[in-house]
Amino acid sequence: MKHYDIIVIGSGSAMNIVSSLLGQLPDLKVALVEKDPVGGICLTRGCIPSKMILYSAEVATIVREAERFGVHARIERIDFEGIMGRMRHNIGDEIKMIEHGLKSSPNIDLYQTVGEFVSDYTMKVGDELIKGDRIIICSGSRPLIPRIKGLKEAGHLTSTSFLKLRHLPPSMVIVGGGYIAAEYGHFLAAMGSKVTILGRNPQFVPQEEPEVSALLKRELSKRMTIHTGVEVVEVVKEGGIKRVIGIEKATGRKVEATGTDVLIAAGRASYSNILKPEKTGVETDSRGWIKVNKYLETTKPNIWAMGDAIGVHLFKHVANYESQVVYYNAFTDHKVEVDYHAVPSAVFTHPEVASVGMKEAEAIEKGHDILVGKYLYENTAKGEAMMLKDYFVKVIVEREGYRILGAHIIGPQASVLIQEIINLMYTEDGSALPIFEGMHIHPALNEVVERAFYNLTESELAPHNHNHEHHHEHEHSHEHSHTEEHAH
Repeated sequence: MKHYDIIVIGSGSAMNIVSSLLGQLPDLKVALVEKDPVGGICLTRGCIPSKMILYSAEVATIVREAERFGVHARIERIDFEGIMGRMRHNIGDEIKMIEHGLKSSPNIDLYQTVGEFVSDYTMKVGDELIKGDRIIICSGSRPLIPRIKGLKEAGHLTSTSFLKLRHLPPSMVIVGGGYIAAEYGHFLAAMGSKVTILGRNPQFVPQEEPEVSALLKRELSKRMTIHTGVEVVEVVKEGGIKRVIGIEKATGRKVEATGTDVLIAAGRASYSNILKPEKTGVETDSRGWIKVNKYLETTKPNIWAMGDAIGVHLFKHVANYESQVVYYNAFTDHKVEVDYHAVPSAVFTHPEVASVGMKEAEAIEKGHDILVGKYLYENTAKGEAMMLKDYFVKVIVEREGYRILGAHIIGPQASVLIQEIINLMYTEDGSALPIFEGMHIHPALNEVVERAFYNLTESELAPHNHNHEHHHEHEHSHEHSHTEEHAH
């Protein structure tokens, strides 16, 4: 049996920790267990490949809208095979480079096979047994496949197998109504496929503010069909077509959709069924996610878990942050508690969506005395130039001191615009005052963020609300009217 200082399960964000340690401990011996291509989910089958192909969808959508701006253009042809091939080529090169680096390291033994725990601190990897003094579980997650009659027989795609497509499906039924369904639905529709989305939750992209979700659903519905509140119960293959049958939960009405392919985008699931963490004394919850405390320690001493494996926030930027927490707690004397008060996310559709922190109802439920600010893109000079309609920024702050609790944006560059808000949420007091005091370039989209903070009012959701407006005291000295903007 080989013995290691550290066993790392998964070659994603946990490798941040290994990289930091190797610079300090030249004799460190690490076992890296990875059953999939090295680099982690983000690189190999998640964020990076999906955003590469989604940018092609954004370009195609802009071209189709160009006539509104007096630019008469048309799409001669969409090279779907070329778009997918470029993505696979770039990702493949990255994987090869990482794999070469890992295999060249004298400190790392790379086990490219399925690993499972067999006893305390001991894993079976292929035909070998290995043991580690400390273990970091960063094993990621897998697509959740719901139990649907006929699904296995009919065949289906997942977010992983989707990236292997070489030809555009003429029509696609997407089961699921979250981030992945929205993004891949947008991509397929932009490429020219007929898309139908069947979401189980009554709210499309239910992680977002209700008014953001409603507007996104309305805008995407111009290019695809979206049903929400539908429980898919059966898939039937009829020749080259797959018929998906669902039941509308509110009414009991049958809903049917047909497509040449079915994409399952119903969420993510744990790998604990393969990893068997219970055999080393690591507890999991009812869904198989690994239990950790505020220091990301599992229930077994000297074993930490992070990233998708703990099922808290399944985002690459969160896993990178958690790798820092594990590094300090596992390998230094500096104890760090995990802090999720301002976790950002984005949906790369058209329009784009971004959010951070609390939703309005959540802030009220947690007892905060809040003010809410909202502003439309179209009421800024740049928004008018871009002929935007109904897109907005919404911010939630604590009345006392203007501490930012949350922000929600739907519209162009949402993931970029929200960053000035995110950064302020990580300052000592988290106050919005620097936004009031800082110059915002005019005319630029960033003014819509500034204006949202200058339009703080009472929350309509708050109990005992008397519709009393409460504007920031400097609002009228900073907010220009539409006419004044053009004068500048």
